Formats: sequence, structure tokens, C-alpha cells
Amino acid sequence: MRFVLYVGLVFMFHAALAQQWSFEYWHEGKLVLDVGDTVRGKIKYSIDQDIIQLESNAKLQSFTARKIVFFEIFDALTGRYRQFYSIPFSLNGSYKSPTFFELLTEGKLTLLAREALENQTTNTGFYGYGGYNRIVLVNKYYTVNDKGDIQAFSGKRNELMLIMRSREDEIKRFMKANRLDTDRTSDLVRIFAYYNTLFNK
Repeated sequence: MRFVLYVGLVFMFHAALAQQWSFEYWHEGKLVLDVGDTVRGKIKYSIDQDIIQLESNAKLQSFTARKIVFFEIFDALTGRYRQFYSIPFSLNGSYKSPTFFELLTEGKLTLLAREALENQTTNTGFYGYGGYNRIVLVNKYYTVNDKGDIQAFSGKRNELMLIMRSREDEIKRFMKANRLDTDRTSDLVRIFAYYNTLFNK
């Protein structure tokens, strides 16, 4: 029993070390500067400092969100294109400053996200041995209404129903029929995309 526990803990430890996050890698992409220029190259982004690095024509440059309007990367880890916009926003309740947000889906109600690392405790499942801590990458969500107001969004079902209350019954049916869970980013994107189609009919 002790051996099984030891092997399990070693496996979980190495699995945690093997985590790969997109912000650690260089991605093919392009950016649009505030002066209107479009530059292509390899891009590496920071998840908490609103800075990107660009390698183009054997030259390495860094740009803050103040200098960037938009950037797009092809994320080889997820196999998809990702778009980020620089939007004035106050993250800490003080003054607004240009901040990078990833666009997940847009329409009458747009869904944005910012990545963050969180320390989470996971139960080992073995009685009396407690749990272990691991670092996970999570999305902090934000919504933008048709007036351009940005609000933090928890991603929880109750809050989702509140902000989509004008179409709550239709959203509930859609989620049930497609077995969608608000804990999954891909499912949230589908829900928001469907909600927006209800206003195009």
C-alpha cells in the first residue's frame, strides 16, 4: 500500500512538472501597432505584465499594451488562432490603462479572458494523506455589452443566467441539449456564441 501511494505521488509530481503553458513559447503571429503598422514574426506574450516580445527580421523588440492595438498568434499547443486586444481597463480599481484581453467570442455580449496562474490543492484520494498543491492556468473572464461596458464575470452558471436573463429559457435548453458546462472555456464560448445568434433572427 505504501509503495502504491509513493508511486502515485511521484507520478503526480512529475505530471505537475510536465505542464506546458502557451505563454512560455514563441508563436507565429502578427501585431498592429498604435501607429497603424502591421508587423509579422514570432511572438511571446506575458500573462501578467501586458508585454509582448516580437522576433522579426533577426530583431527582438518588446512592446507594452500602450503601443499595441491588436495581436494574433497561432498557438501550436492548442492548434488554433488566438486574438488579443489592448483595451483601457482598471484591473485593481484605480485608473484605467491599456490591458491585453483575449477575444473568445463577440457579438451583442462579447466574452473576453485573461490568463492567470493559481495554486490549487488536490486531494490524493488516499485516506489520511491529505492532498498536494499544484499550479494551474485559469481564465479570468470578462463580458462586454453592446455599449462597450466591461464587467468581470465569474463563469458560474448562476451569474451566466443573470446576465442572459432575457433569453434564460433558451440558454438552459441549449446547455441541456448539448451537455454544456460553464466550468469549461470551450463550452462557455459555445453558450455565448449561441446567445448572440438569438439577436440576429
